[in-house]
Amino acid sequence: MRHVQPPPISRRQMLRQCCGGFGNLALLGLLTSLNPATAGVSANPLAVRAPRFAPRAKRVIFLFMHGGPSHVDTFDYKPRLIRDSGQPLPFAKPRIQFAKTANLGKSPWEFRPYGQSGTMVSDLFPLVGQCADELCLIKSVYGTNEAHGGALLKLHTGSDTFVRPSMGSWISYGLGTENQNLPSFITINPSLGHGGVANWSSAFLPAVHQGTPIGGGVPVENASIHYLHDPNENTPLQRAQLDLLGDLNREHLAQAGHDPVLEARIESFELAFRMQTEAPEVMNLSGETELTRKLYGLDDPKTASFARQCLMARRFCERGVRFVQVTHGYWDQHDDLTKEHGRLAGEVDRPIAGLLRDLKSRGLLDETLVLWGGEFGRTPTLQGTDGRDHHPHAFTMWMAGGGVKRGTSYGITDDYGFYCVDEKVHIHDLHATLLALMGMDHEQLTYRYAGRDFRLTDVEGRVVREIMA
Repeated sequence: MRHVQPPPISRRQMLRQCCGGFGNLALLGLLTSLNPATAGVSANPLAVRAPRFAPRAKRVIFLFMHGGPSHVDTFDYKPRLIRDSGQPLPFAKPRIQFAKTANLGKSPWEFRPYGQSGTMVSDLFPLVGQCADELCLIKSVYGTNEAHGGALLKLHTGSDTFVRPSMGSWISYGLGTENQNLPSFITINPSLGHGGVANWSSAFLPAVHQGTPIGGGVPVENASIHYLHDPNENTPLQRAQLDLLGDLNREHLAQAGHDPVLEARIESFELAFRMQTEAPEVMNLSGETELTRKLYGLDDPKTASFARQCLMARRFCERGVRFVQVTHGYWDQHDDLTKEHGRLAGEVDRPIAGLLRDLKSRGLLDETLVLWGGEFGRTPTLQGTDGRDHHPHAFTMWMAGGGVKRGTSYGITDDYGFYCVDEKVHIHDLHATLLALMGMDHEQLTYRYAGRDFRLTDVEGRVVREIMA
């Protein structure tokens, strides 16, 4: 049979016949952009992903005060507590308490107004008080757990019951990193107790989103990233070894099929190799000016340790790390409150104020969200003669920069600071608001695991839009 050559078609005819395919491609692109689980997906799980909507902040610095600083001795001024000090609490205490407390006890510190906002701050934080017009105090935060371990896990992961990804891991998963030579989530001097690694774990998210710890259990001046330096200082040999390992892993991956754990491990090896080129320089503070070192308090033995953490946080953030946590503690004064809260506040007041001023002077504060607080507050009623117990029912956290209203307070506690009474902010609400400031919808940022879609806020959470600028 004679083969008949089909007549040629014009370019216009070709486009007309293929238009359905182009439409399908456009639809696929649209659906992908609407799905945060696939938006911006590339071969690199840490590649930059576009936020769902315009973000107010690009990065987060979380100043975590481990142990629970007392809100009624720091940022929640209560004149009635002064007046009624020594008297019984005039209403019922919670059914479940961590320990028994006695009568009301006024703060050992005076409160003073600061800035044009007139924000009342205690004498524990005179230098942070001078930055009051940058702060957004959230005075009505509350949680559900009276114990340190559960409260830390709730604050960091949204759950005090199950192993869940930390908020830093969720932000890494949602946005990636702006610097491919550094992790997207770093935790400096993390606590090794009260949840330990679970507080910066990626849990069921890909392992590359886990927090990279610097230090923990060692003096901060000696803190480093484990295995950051090649002891043989032979980069070509290390690259060849890594290439061989990568070939073997990818061969296994081709046989096994999709394996998120193995894929994350391959990327973690590559990230570790790239970090050697940049992380040591970021952690080396010797190039900072004398003025900057004094601003943070590196020149004072009392403040030098936390100053180093805050300065490293700024250096990591300006190089594209999404979430940096610095930890200080132990703010758990069941007794000796006056001495120990005074000592602890003295260690962090100058570094925190220095960080806020430094970020602002560099034009970074508007796009950096600074979050301060502990896992809970402390009771307005006394434990012994000079102590306060754990108190998750009402406590204060504050934010600065990153699209929040400055020089403001949100939320109201009762006359003694015992319970939240208006504009309450649950931990889930705090997380929802944090993600919203970063341009993410907490209800849409999900990950399918064990047959269901998980999110940082579980099935709860309200974005506190009232604090947004």
